Amino acid sequence: MDNTLSQLVTLSNNLGSPEKDYVILGEGNTSARADMSTFWIKASGASLRKLELTGFVQVYFQKIMDLMESTQLNDLEVRQGLESARVDQETKAVPSVETFLHAILLKLHDINFVGHTHPTAVNTILCSKNAVEAFSGSLFPDQIVYCGPAPIFIPYIDPGLPLAHAVLKATISYCETWGQAPKIVLMQNHGLLALGKTADEVENITAMTVKTARVIAGTYMLGGPNFLSSENVERIHTRPDEHYRKNFWGTR
Repeated sequence: MDNTLSQLVTLSNNLGSPEKDYVILGEGNTSARADMSTFWIKASGASLRKLELTGFVQVYFQKIMDLMESTQLNDLEVRQGLESARVDQETKAVPSVETFLHAILLKLHDINFVGHTHPTAVNTILCSKNAVEAFSGSLFPDQIVYCGPAPIFIPYIDPGLPLAHAVLKATISYCETWGQAPKIVLMQNHGLLALGKTADEVENITAMTVKTARVIAGTYMLGGPNFLSSENVERIHTRPDEHYRKNFWGTR
């Protein structure tokens, strides 16, 4: 069994555990870099908590990126393009419509796994009128340690190619600003993307983002969030002892 695929199955099952309340039914998707030219992506409609090896499709990076160059594709053409990007043309499984997102993020430096979920705690805020404000700062040190100095926030846009183009643009800007890949992407009225070098990192980032969302929601009952200063954030983000903790928990 391919070790990367095995780790991806475990990650998917863990993210899909009902008690975590990250996804239900066929929500969410996961992916992992297989090699320099291909990656594994969850098949459309599959349930994360029940996923097995056969629930993933291996696709070519370049074919997905080539599709992104075509801005006028209709829904049928997108589906046909995703099917043509499969390594195994005999399989009947169809890659998720979010395959474009995963291709972009898995191309980033040191990103090997991506988990896309719709946690109730996170979406409660992402679906609110105060979403931009609520996620505009950092509230406590471990949020910074595990989720990075800042998230990417994407205003609502149609899933699929339009969303992928928006994430690509935002990711380029983020890397230029912070000199590293983002840890999380928050999509308004949609959900969460967690990016990591390892499967454990993706799981840890997802869990800490959910905790962060609960803390944020709680602050609004007591006057609103008291964000840390930019100096505080930079200090936590660059402290040597915090880097040790990141490595200890599988989170760089």
